[in-house]
Formats: sequence, structure tokens, C-alpha cells
Amino acid sequence: METKISFQNHQAEKLVGTLHEPERFSGNGVIVAHCFTCSQNIRLLKELAAALAAEGFMTLRFDFSGNGRSEGSFADATYSKGIAEMHLAADFLIKKGAERLGFAGHSMGSAIAILAGAQHSAVKGVCGIGGRSSGLGAAGFLNEGQQKELEKTGKVSFTSRNRELFLTKDFFADAAGHDLAGAIESYPKPLCLIHGDKDMIIPPSEAHNAKELNPDVEVSIIEGADHMFSDEGDRAEAVQRAVEWMKGRFW
Repeated sequence: METKISFQNHQAEKLVGTLHEPERFSGNGVIVAHCFTCSQNIRLLKELAAALAAEGFMTLRFDFSGNGRSEGSFADATYSKGIAEMHLAADFLIKKGAERLGFAGHSMGSAIAILAGAQHSAVKGVCGIGGRSSGLGAAGFLNEGQQKELEKTGKVSFTSRNRELFLTKDFFADAAGHDLAGAIESYPKPLCLIHGDKDMIIPPSEAHNAKELNPDVEVSIIEGADHMFSDEGDRAEAVQRAVEWMKGRFW
């Protein structure tokens, strides 16, 4: 059963999500985090949440503040804010009866899930899909003109998914303060990374790099898959691998 829910972040902004409640609840919950400028409603996350619920996981997908239907300004987005919102989402599921949690995320959501998952005691493992490992690469999408704009004005504008958006220097400063590679190298919990070998946004070398940083990281490469897993078969394969790992690895 799918139910529209909401909860507040630390700035009292309403975050909107979808709760997938299984017919037979196992006591396990998973929170799924979306990618940069995306929302909870990308196909990969909708299908992953539904598949997890079918296996007894109470699953929550939600819009980070400033995205989708959640309140807040996109310009105020930072990795730290996303991490804090993941913790609040975890608290929401715990109040709903989840005894053990897993985090999952796609692209930027993968990095947030990894960083947040290491910090929350109820989280028993993390699955990242199409994410980075060597660093957050926050300024990597900016062209030369945008980089000059950021240096001159302290903010930068860009268009994504038919939205005119901007970020401030605070976003990039915050990203620089998170050591993603260091977190992966000493990750205290089971960690699985799923990646497409045709990902042109974040190369699959990022997943292999994680394995070099930490041999305990489980890496799964899907041949032919792009960053968004836009092919139905590739997406189904990614979902299946994530669900099987969640079922068998740490519950």
C-alpha cells in the first residue's frame, strides 16, 4: 500500500514522501534518496521502493527540501542538509515500527545515503546506485563561465529538468567539507555499489575505486546501463540486485 506522507526538517520545512507499506512487515525499513535536481518519482526509485515493499520492507522515498513537492528553496541545498533530512526520515520510519534500517540512494542520493548511513545507529547497511566514491565533484558540472559567475557573485545559475535553478558558494563549501573517499575507506557497515558500465555522468570507475579503497565493499556492474537506468531491463536488473542484497546481506 502506498500512502502520501510528510514530515518536517530542522528548518520546519515540510518534506513530502511516499510510504510503501508491505502486506507482511518484516520489521525492516529502507529509505531511498533521489539524485541531484530529481525527485522521489524517478522510475528507478519508484520501482525499487515497490520491489522492497513486496519483500516485506517498509520503504520511504521522499523529496529533499527544494525538490519535488517538498518545501524549501533549492538554493539552500547542501549535502549536510540532505544528510540531516535522511536522519529525520529514518526517525519517521522508526516511529512507524521499523526496528532495523537500510539506506539506498541514486547519484547524489548515493553519496548522501553513504554519509548519513555511517552516522545513524539504526542503519545496518547502505546500497548506492550510480554514485561517486572518490569525491563529491560538486563543481564538476560547471562550465568555465559558470565558475567565473560563482567566483564573482557567490552564486551560479543553471537549468535542469526544465527548471531555472541556482546554487550558492555555500553548497560547494559544504561539499568540500565531506570526505566521501575517507568515509568509504573506513566504512563501518555493509556497503554495496551498483553502477552501469555506460554511465556517462558518473563513470563506473567510481565504483571500482570504492573497491580499491575498501575491499569489503560489494560492487555490481550492469552491462549496458546508463546513469538513469533508462532502459527497462537495466532498471529491473538494478532493482533486483539491490533488493537481493538488502534481503541477504545484513538483516
